[in-house]
Amino acid sequence: MRVDVWSDVVCPWCYVGKARFERALDAFGPEQPVEVVYRSFELDPSWPRGQTIPVREMLATKYQLSAVDAEAAEGQLASLAEAEGLGFRPDREMGNTFDIHRVLQLGRAQGFQHKLLDGIYRAYFAEARPVFDPGTLAEVATAAGLDPGDVQQTLDGDDYADEVRSDERQARELGISGVPFFVFEGRLGVSGAQAVSVFSEALRQASSPPG
Repeated sequence: MRVDVWSDVVCPWCYVGKARFERALDAFGPEQPVEVVYRSFELDPSWPRGQTIPVREMLATKYQLSAVDAEAAEGQLASLAEAEGLGFRPDREMGNTFDIHRVLQLGRAQGFQHKLLDGIYRAYFAEARPVFDPGTLAEVATAAGLDPGDVQQTLDGDDYADEVRSDERQARELGISGVPFFVFEGRLGVSGAQAVSVFSEALRQASSPPG
């Protein structure tokens, strides 16, 4: 079985959704191998590269929230993350994720995509590290097992840009407008950070012959 997951690395619902999906996957058992492929999706592709802003400030501006309401919204997400055993810091910055997705595509090519994605999520959400900085991103990627020279070459050029755009184009063709979005066996879609039971049922349905 194959599951394709469209997500963005700065999306807290993707962070929580990944943990819940993996709990369902662990309980699914080893009888049927499941290949999980993470696909690129940018929440805001128009965000200027090299420019960052505190997350709470971004929330207040984008959704016209007061500082108190923005802090409360972050607090609710922190509670959801902590319930899944995940670290969550409010002093994160928001930035353009295109280069991060390019490096994740490199990670997929080298067989380290899952470990790299976990490392980026941990660095960003749990440690509030500046993952938009090429040096920090390279450190996280190298720690996940990627070849340092290949990481630097990717960051210095435009390697894997086509792969990122291809994932995003496929998302549009499928009508995906928000993430996380899970596609099981190319025929069953699940949107959002659903409960573990929802993912378990999707795995069960997708493992059965269609019809």
